[in-house]
Amino acid sequence: MDLHWLKPLVGRPAPFTTVFLDATRAEAAGESEAAERWRAVRRELERAGADATVLDEIADVVSVPTGTRGPHGRVIVADARGVVVDRVVAEPPARSGATYGPVPDLLPAVRSADESVSLVVVAVDRTGADLVWKGAGGARSAPTDDEQHLHESVEGGHDDIHKTREGGLSRRSQTRAEDSWQRNAEAVAAFLDKRVGERSPELVVLTGDVRAVALVCDALGQQARELVVEVAGGARGEGAKTDAFAGKVREAVDAYRARRRQAVLDRFAEALGRGDGAVTALDDVVEVLRRGQVAELVLGEAGLGALQERELVVGAQPLELGSSPSELDALGATESRRYPAIVALVRAALAQDAGVTFAADGAAELVDGVGALLRWSDGSTPSEQLLTQSADAHRVRSIP
Repeated sequence: MDLHWLKPLVGRPAPFTTVFLDATRAEAAGESEAAERWRAVRRELERAGADATVLDEIADVVSVPTGTRGPHGRVIVADARGVVVDRVVAEPPARSGATYGPVPDLLPAVRSADESVSLVVVAVDRTGADLVWKGAGGARSAPTDDEQHLHESVEGGHDDIHKTREGGLSRRSQTRAEDSWQRNAEAVAAFLDKRVGERSPELVVLTGDVRAVALVCDALGQQARELVVEVAGGARGEGAKTDAFAGKVREAVDAYRARRRQAVLDRFAEALGRGDGAVTALDDVVEVLRRGQVAELVLGEAGLGALQERELVVGAQPLELGSSPSELDALGATESRRYPAIVALVRAALAQDAGVTFAADGAAELVDGVGALLRWSDGSTPSEQLLTQSADAHRVRSIP
């Protein structure tokens, strides 16, 4: 999961305002309905003491349509100076709301990252290809300057692409046509290899002329080829925008998202099973987060409510966290506050460039609804396999 866009929140000046809106616009009510949801949330924030200037900036952001059809949500995070994060999420909240305090509520934003998949749709024919760069789920509502260039085309340059069945030169014509197809496919593949290396999409959706698709696939380098999913029904030009093809692309993205999540959970289960490279239970996860060992924080969907209710003590720095003020004193923290455990965990994960993976109920063996896949471990790292020590007795009661 790519969380680089949340990094600007680390080290920003408090207080933070986090807004989670239902951004769906009904056919009739449309603008007024969305605006009314924001006004209700703004009244909550005003009562909490949020700065009017920051709220005015959020209002300006909210007034710009997301450009997304159908039900969807919107996550906006502002620090003391103004809006820092603005994201669209596929699922709208059951109720629009907001939080205001010294740390941002990152869970809605991380959920949008879990939904997000960066991809390029490549529609090929025997002369070249059209590329469309997309962010499926969790896309920014307003693209940056770099993201404005979403459409690209490449032409192979060899235009002898038609076979003929007449005349004595038909075999030669067929050979020339097939050679042109091959050279055009190689040009498309070379261009795609270069762009994949530059932009690092997670998924390459290849569609279009069946023969051209096969030739391009064969000519791609390893990095791009490993990302390719072939989806039938697309074509260069308007044909690639049909509803039926768009539905197939969504299915391919959903399948990729499931594979991405399962790959992390498989690694977590394997490491947990051998007692090295993964931990579970809140106290152990807090310990490895403090030490910067976490590669991926694993959160159980069924346990999110409990983690929202439990509290951790956090300091000014994200890796200053523990169950009690004495733990922060041992870290040399100069201040301490109590926050919901889920907020403290995600904040610490973000600060060490860790990913976050959500596990459906029963998909992972999690104590307290949380686990961590580690970058490294040593002799002092908590082990879920060695339960003979008295300090580990609480885990014996918790693991099914």
